[in-house]
Amino acid sequence: MSYDFLYTVDDGVATLTFNRPEVLNALTFEVYAQLRDLFEKLRYDEAVRVVVMTGAGDSFCSGGDVHQIIGQLLERDMKGHLEFTRMTGAVVQNMRLLDKPIIAALNGMTAGAGSVLALAADLRLASEKARFAFLFTKVGLTGSDMGAAYLLPRIVGMGRASELLLFGDTVDAATAERYGLVNRVVPHDELLSTALQWAKRLAQGPTVAISMTKRMLNHEQSMDLISALEAEAQAQALLLMGEDHRRFYEAFKAKEKPRFVGR
Repeated sequence: MSYDFLYTVDDGVATLTFNRPEVLNALTFEVYAQLRDLFEKLRYDEAVRVVVMTGAGDSFCSGGDVHQIIGQLLERDMKGHLEFTRMTGAVVQNMRLLDKPIIAALNGMTAGAGSVLALAADLRLASEKARFAFLFTKVGLTGSDMGAAYLLPRIVGMGRASELLLFGDTVDAATAERYGLVNRVVPHDELLSTALQWAKRLAQGPTVAISMTKRMLNHEQSMDLISALEAEAQAQALLLMGEDHRRFYEAFKAKEKPRFVGR
């Protein structure tokens, strides 16, 4: 399938690069639909174990294209608007339902819908040149878009989330790291190589254990402690019977590095 972004797979790592640098990698209706369908498809693609998302040029993603989306949406009725907002939400839904890690390599401006796509990733690496803006309120829209009001408080806390979503101000990479919005800030020229190093480490690891960890992180957000403890007991009992855990034990006894097989 052809995409309106760059997409490659190498040794278990899929790299998705937004590729409209002339408009700061702004999203179109077609890109949203392609992202929604790709992340659904990746659930069943055994060739991919980790996904890296980044942007071409000097931006990660500036959000929806003003002319190709906003201008056209103003001509739609309410049903058409709802179809669009549900489609954008489905992108985030499919990213979170994907039981494979997603790393966002944020190389520059990360704004609007682009900032929410970064939130929907599991890990966020930022170039020192990265900037973030949840700018929905600045264009007369609610800051609770595509799951932002759900995801952001869970990453940075309610107070910081309220500040970012209500004001819509732009913050630099150092501030984003201080807020906990990104896992790490790295030199601009080292961003993609660092993201790929992280991706390869995950891809070569015990992928069933990693997938289960993502699932549990998602599911336990809505559980009370007793329910979470029981869910973790059941999940861990399954993994204790896994081939990768046995391989760890045998390698430990032989004083060797374990070779995981994802079972």
